[in-house]
Amino acid sequence: MNAVLPLAVLIVDDEAPARARLQDLLGDIAEQHPTRVVGAAANGVEALGMLEQERADLVLTDIRMPVMNGIELARHLGKLEPPPAVVFTTAYDEYAVRAFELAAVDYLLKPVRASRLADALAKVRRHQRPSDETLRQLAPAGRGHFSVSERGRILLVPVADVLFLKAEQKYVVARTREREYLLDESLVQLEEEFAGRFLRIHRNCLIAAQAVKGVARATTGEDGEAHWVVLFDGVTEQLPVSRRQWPVVKEALGV
Repeated sequence: MNAVLPLAVLIVDDEAPARARLQDLLGDIAEQHPTRVVGAAANGVEALGMLEQERADLVLTDIRMPVMNGIELARHLGKLEPPPAVVFTTAYDEYAVRAFELAAVDYLLKPVRASRLADALAKVRRHQRPSDETLRQLAPAGRGHFSVSERGRILLVPVADVLFLKAEQKYVVARTREREYLLDESLVQLEEEFAGRFLRIHRNCLIAAQAVKGVARATTGEDGEAHWVVLFDGVTEQLPVSRRQWPVVKEALGV
């Protein structure tokens, strides 16, 4: 009979007693469900940093945490190769009910019981993982960070730092004052997720309205036709506004 290899587990919770309890419970059921705890983090950002040093098969994460919550963390984890399984722990059954309705996310209600933890580990062995669409539905308010795969690492880009999002071929370029990042995401989905933050100015471009310095008239193209462009502080690029979108943009920017 082949021995079952232990699952590498990362525990994420902003409360130290909760992290300690999960570690104790994993020890209690280790004979039937062998695991190896590779780390314990207090929030999602800290967890992603730990995973750069050592991979995990499973992330046990609380949902409500400062800096980065568990649902956003789970979305960023999907960029890892291979992505770890995710099991949520929460004291709020509102999340559990929604997870039930979506039938895709496993969860543990606090206080966590050893028997439920054992069930969750059994599911992980069957390679179950929530889809990104499921996670987006669980957290409709949107993420606080974009995640970018770069040289084998996951870079976190604060959404608040992004001036505009521009579709280019198969990717979306996210521009901050410092540099550009390539997002492997759809501009349409980003527009839907961040409807209160980004404004469409063209079929291939969304802007952060609060980052706009102003607008100006410009003349480009062979026909020399004048059109409006959007200006930002700290970057030289001027983004054209389509004639179709100009009335909406004008009203939104108050110009």
